[in-house]
Amino acid sequence: MLVKYPKDCLEFTAGDDSILRELLHPDKMDLQIRYSLANAKVPAGQKTRLHRLRTSEVYYILSGQGVMHINEESLEVGSQCAVYIPPYSNQYIENTGNSDLEFLCIVDPAWHQADEDVFDN
Repeated sequence: MLVKYPKDCLEFTAGDDSILRELLHPDKMDLQIRYSLANAKVPAGQKTRLHRLRTSEVYYILSGQGVMHINEESLEVGSQCAVYIPPYSNQYIENTGNSDLEFLCIVDPAWHQADEDVFDN
């Protein structure tokens, strides 16, 4: 059995400037899954950099509030909200609240750096 807590995972700044803790990744753990799962955080008043993945992604918002930008669309997001991000979509999320915006990132197939392009906003 594998149980992972975010507090026990290495925290690092991702290429899009979110603060990540990788929970599950099939290439780094002996797991029979296709996807990767990370816990992400964007501090109050900040936003991630514009980026695009070649794979599909889902954000599940745990806490906080913000605005999700996918291609030409922008919608408010908050706790208990799931956001589907299609492959090859230009995206970023901004924290519009007074506390951290925390969410899970599910990437399928699993995230690889070669599958991501990061741009300046």
